Amino acid sequence: MKPDIEQLIKTLRLEKADFIPTAELGIHPKIKERFIGRPILNLQDEIEFALKAGYDYVKLQPVADFNPSKIGMNTEDVEIKDDGTPQFNWASEGKGVITDEKGFENYKFPSKSDFDYSRLDEIKPLLPDGMGVIGQYGDIFTMTWEMMGFETFSITLFENPELIGRLNNVLGELVVSMFEVFAQHDNVDVLWFSDDIAFTNGLMVSPDILDQYFFPWLKKIGDLAKEYNKPLIYHTDGVLYDVFDKIIDCGVNAIHPIEPKAMKIAEVKQKYGDKLCLIGHVDVDLLARGTPAQVRAVIEKNIEAAGYNGGYVIGSGNSIPEYVNYDNYMAMLNFTKELRNS
Repeated sequence: MKPDIEQLIKTLRLEKADFIPTAELGIHPKIKERFIGRPILNLQDEIEFALKAGYDYVKLQPVADFNPSKIGMNTEDVEIKDDGTPQFNWASEGKGVITDEKGFENYKFPSKSDFDYSRLDEIKPLLPDGMGVIGQYGDIFTMTWEMMGFETFSITLFENPELIGRLNNVLGELVVSMFEVFAQHDNVDVLWFSDDIAFTNGLMVSPDILDQYFFPWLKKIGDLAKEYNKPLIYHTDGVLYDVFDKIIDCGVNAIHPIEPKAMKIAEVKQKYGDKLCLIGHVDVDLLARGTPAQVRAVIEKNIEAAGYNGGYVIGSGNSIPEYVNYDNYMAMLNFTKELRNS
């Protein structure tokens, strides 16, 4: 199936494309490996998966390590990936690695020059005609509270907000520098920023706190996307009605993943579909425990609710973890291909 990144870009910009594209924030390597029949070892393997699965893009991140000294990490019982991060992540509820001024001063942060963007340069001659590149990174707000632990972060909001501001500024400047590279790089077609600010029942913190430690960074990224004329996708789980207008004002073109347990896609389409492309809304729990027929039915319902005039991209309600039912994921890909070829 011939990829066509321009049709995805049209959809993200609320234009009527020739077909309804599909997109995912993340797909577990084990799922990709099963699909192509071998390990994912290099860019060629990533491209082969994307091409055969029906995606119009390859999503790339810079190689980045935000804890190069492994401060505060217990590596005895956790498998560590090549980039130094745990194979599975559990957010600290209590104390993280930075709980006071001394912890901040002693923490070794990376510098902008430490980030490796070589894959952005290497990928262009490898891409099939029509396939594009999405530059993705995130978690400015999330890394801020995760490094402190959510309980410590919450208390420090009142006891020492200057410390939170210092940490948030360091992380924000580093991540925004990545989007400066993405925005200016000729090989990148779309920007994707991910940073969870909500859960199924509401925002993680008040809008006022997000105004201090999140939205200024999203606005900087949105301004870069606008300056270089590249669509911006923003990912956050949860219910977002209290901040949708702020998200739009930051220059976001598309919102992902419209978490099914948090929001109804028809309602989001009715209220914000003239300003935001909607991506996702196929429940991960359904992909894990449902049937292929149920998956197809949900996609049909989503298209009816949100894709009738464009501005909808098929995808999961979060990502594709290793525990999804493989047949259900195949059902989603195959139905998307059928729609594309009809």
